[in-house]
Amino acid sequence: MTTFVLVHGGWHGGWCWRRVAPLLNAAGHEVHTPTLTGLGERAHLAGPDTGLATHVEDVVARLEMEDLRDVVLVGHSSGGAVITGVAQRAAERLAALVYLDAFVPRPGESVLDLLRPERRDHFLAAVDGNDRIALDWDAAMDGWAVRAPADRAWLRSRLRPHPLGALADPLPPTPVPDLPRHYVHCTDKPGGDSFTRFAAAAQQSQAWRLDVLDTGHDAMVTAPQQLTAVLMLP
Repeated sequence: MTTFVLVHGGWHGGWCWRRVAPLLNAAGHEVHTPTLTGLGERAHLAGPDTGLATHVEDVVARLEMEDLRDVVLVGHSSGGAVITGVAQRAAERLAALVYLDAFVPRPGESVLDLLRPERRDHFLAAVDGNDRIALDWDAAMDGWAVRAPADRAWLRSRLRPHPLGALADPLPPTPVPDLPRHYVHCTDKPGGDSFTRFAAAAQQSQAWRLDVLDTGHDAMVTAPQQLTAVLMLP
């Protein structure tokens, strides 16, 4: 049995893993899907100080309160920054890091630092009066290649504005411990691909494993069975 902790990306919540978690459970694995502060059912907890450190603490607290060990920690999209920060704090509880179409920041970098300038400007232009990035959900789903009307309706009703600080705050300068790393690159990107360079770096490094899925950015929604199979690879 493997213990998986699945960390969602921007605008999502722990709910987004609803199609993957049962498949992992059915295969005998333990699965945790925390929702980060200010998102999902915890959207009402967003405040001016909600930032990357808050989201790292959300996950570290789950590891500690549930006494989880030998964890395969999966981060989707901006969740890549969160799981990197968790590794800086609690590497002794982790078995591996999985970056699902995710940003891979180095110490001192933020997610915004890793975006193309025009994409960064797009996000900053969408900041509301509560320091949250509020996107046009339909345009966002177009970019994520979520096409099925039922999937779009399901997402639209659950997506929430993302705390700006969680994307703008840099990781601490602390080195990231040497853990097994796995990159899963999703290639259906009608609006451009912000993750190609991370996949290319993984392909060129013996320290990483790379898998490619022919689906959109929200693989947990659009290709849950294929994603689950990749996550369970030894």
